[in-house]
Amino acid sequence: MSPDARLPQPTVCLTGLGFLLALVPTGLGMEVMAPPIINALNGTSVKLSCTFNSCYKVENKQFSLNWTYQECKNCSEELFLQFRMKIMNKQLDRFGNRVEFTGNPTKYDVSFTLNNVQLEDEGTYNCYVLNPPDRQRGHASISLKVLTEEPPKRDSTVAVIVGASVGGFLAVVILVLMVVKCVRRKKQQRLNTDDQKTEEEGKTDGEGNPDEGTK
Repeated sequence: MSPDARLPQPTVCLTGLGFLLALVPTGLGMEVMAPPIINALNGTSVKLSCTFNSCYKVENKQFSLNWTYQECKNCSEELFLQFRMKIMNKQLDRFGNRVEFTGNPTKYDVSFTLNNVQLEDEGTYNCYVLNPPDRQRGHASISLKVLTEEPPKRDSTVAVIVGASVGGFLAVVILVLMVVKCVRRKKQQRLNTDDQKTEEEGKTDGEGNPDEGTK
């Protein structure tokens, strides 16, 4: 069965638009992006997508990733996938060997695929990313819904056209905002460095030449 059959097309478009809106940067910290809701058909494989943006290159020695699972809103989080120098699959009894890391941190992608989806897999999946020198850890969550039968197909030509148009526009806006954010951050870093040098030079000038005071 094709993975594209998991969702009715209008729902795919609306979910995609919500995902794109979530990509718009709201601050100077690192952003982590994931679709808020993913529907999967029981017994199929589903990719839980999580990406991030950062002004800094990913270094494996510093980069860290945690994927956790929550069965319910007030339930504790269970760590099942981790990156520390390399990917580490915790192989929880819940998932066994059905979790497959399909992302690439150097390309700002930390997605994974859950194979042979079961009804018990429903819940919230949390993606935590930290990429120093970024100081704040980014977070995004996905609510996984497991369907027992394929939803009826609907005519979604208009929804696809609207979704593609709006999505393309938002993608351009996001790219521009990210470039501006990175330029501002690097400019601020240069200003801080220049200020520090000026303060050091001022201290040196204030001390004067000790030989001149004895003349």
